[in-house]
Amino acid sequence: MRASAARRTPGARLTPEDLFDFDQDHYGGIAAVATLARRAGIRAGSLVLDVCAGLGGPARFLAACHSCQVVALELHAGRAAAAARLTLDVGLARAVRAIRGDAIALPFRRASFDACVSQEGLLHIPDKAAVLRECHRVLRPGGRLAFSDWIAHRLDDAERRYLQRWMAAHSLQSIDGYRAVLGRAGFGAVEAEDITPEWRPVLRARVERHRAERGAMTARFGAAWFDDYERLLGFFVTLIEAGKLGGGRFSGTA
Repeated sequence: MRASAARRTPGARLTPEDLFDFDQDHYGGIAAVATLARRAGIRAGSLVLDVCAGLGGPARFLAACHSCQVVALELHAGRAAAAARLTLDVGLARAVRAIRGDAIALPFRRASFDACVSQEGLLHIPDKAAVLRECHRVLRPGGRLAFSDWIAHRLDDAERRYLQRWMAAHSLQSIDGYRAVLGRAGFGAVEAEDITPEWRPVLRARVERHRAERGAMTARFGAAWFDDYERLLGFFVTLIEAGKLGGGRFSGTA
């Protein structure tokens, strides 16, 4: 955020574009959001639901670059409030509405939205089938869902328990597993692809950045925190490099 402010003229208002480089807490940055927008059929005037929206970065990008209206739904109260503040700061309060809500009981009427998106959020929800049924319920007939998530290739039980304990990764699905759950939720024209090769270099870059910031992070959080986080990253990288864990992109029509 500070780097973004440094590029602006003193006194100038913060714009959505100022946040783009810092506002995507997921893999692939704004290119990944743009891909989901295409898969979801988002166009000018679309009403879009972003499930597990976090701080609202993708929602703001969609509103700014696709001239659509977005509801950014997030369960965590602090993150939902921060999303609302950031959205107001960049002048998008009329286009993006950040609200607190539960993805397995969406607070919307049937057939309310033209499109639904989500990025690496469903891994934290044990009942993925319930989320996808709710997404199908609130989409208008012919509306599209597009999302990305972590997928399991061949994790053993101990590795699954470790991921659940360290990053709240519940009931990780496989590509075929997600395809089946989408079908049972009522979606047709389901597309599923393995995007692990796209994420692998992103993760490697994050590891290198973390190591380069050792001094600052240790001073701020302590050596124990840094070492624990580095062990987690190392475990993560080992799983991905071994072909046990990866990423998937999915879409379907209501």
